[in-house]
Amino acid sequence: MKETRGISDAFFRTILYVWGVTIIFPLTWVLYESLKTNPEFFADIWALPESLQFSNYARAWNEYNFGHALLNTLYYVGGSMVLGLFFTTLNAYALTRIEFRGRQLIWGLIMMSLFLPGINALVPQYVVMRDLGLTNSLSGLILLSSLGESVFYLMILGGFMKSIPKEVEESAFLDGASIWQVFWRIIVPLSTPGIVTVAIFKFIDFYNSFLSPFIYLSDPDKYTIGVQMYQANKLMEYSADWVTLFAGIIIAMIPSLVVFIFFQKWILRGATLGAVKG
Repeated sequence: MKETRGISDAFFRTILYVWGVTIIFPLTWVLYESLKTNPEFFADIWALPESLQFSNYARAWNEYNFGHALLNTLYYVGGSMVLGLFFTTLNAYALTRIEFRGRQLIWGLIMMSLFLPGINALVPQYVVMRDLGLTNSLSGLILLSSLGESVFYLMILGGFMKSIPKEVEESAFLDGASIWQVFWRIIVPLSTPGIVTVAIFKFIDFYNSFLSPFIYLSDPDKYTIGVQMYQANKLMEYSADWVTLFAGIIIAMIPSLVVFIFFQKWILRGATLGAVKG
C-alpha cells in the first residue's frame, strides 16, 4: 500500500532538515576555520581559506599537547569501558536473573538515584579518592568511573537479559553448572547485542567526560582531551592562535566520529533496546 503524506509530514520534514543544518553547519565551520591562517580568521570569520593550512594540525598535536592528551584519553576510556562494562553486566545479571531477598529494595534504591543530583556526592567522593591516594592518577580515575554505576545502562542491559528464556538457564543448572558458569558461558554470549550497545554508550560518555578529569587530574601530562581543550582555550586568550584551537577540536572529534560511523546501527538500536525488550 502506497504511503500518503500530507502537509504535516512536509512540515516536520522541514523542521528535521533545519535541525540537521544547525548540527552540521558548526562542525563544517570549525573544519574550514582550522585550515586558515590567523590573519585570515580575524579578517573574515565566514570566508573560506585561501590555501589549506594543515600545519595547524601538526602544531596542535605537538606544541599544544593534544596528541598526548588524546593518548591519555584513550587509556582512560579503554580501561573504564572494560572494567565498567564487566561490573554493569554482572550487576544486570544479578538484579534481573537471580532471586534473592532484598532485590526489589536494591532496584528501588538504584532507581531513586535517578532523582539525586550527582554533584552532591562530589565532596565526599573527593575525600575518599584523596585518602586512598587515587587523585592525580589516570588509573584512579578509571576505578572511579568503573565503580560509579549508571542506572541507564543497567536498565538497557537488564531489559535485554529479561528477554532470555528462563529454561536455558535452568537446563544449565540441571547439568551441574555453577552461577558463574551460567553467567559467563550462557548469559554473556546471549546478551552480546545489549553489551555492545552499552559499550558504545559508555565510550561516548567517558570520552566526553570533563568534570571528573578536571577535578582529579592536576598534572598536565595526565590531562585528558577535554581538560586539555579547556587549558588550550584559556591559553588562546593571550596568544590568539584560534586556528590551532580549531584544529585541536577536529582532532578531539575524530575518535567519536569513527565510533559513530562504524557502530551507528548499534547506537540507533540501543536507543530503543530497553523499551522493546523490557
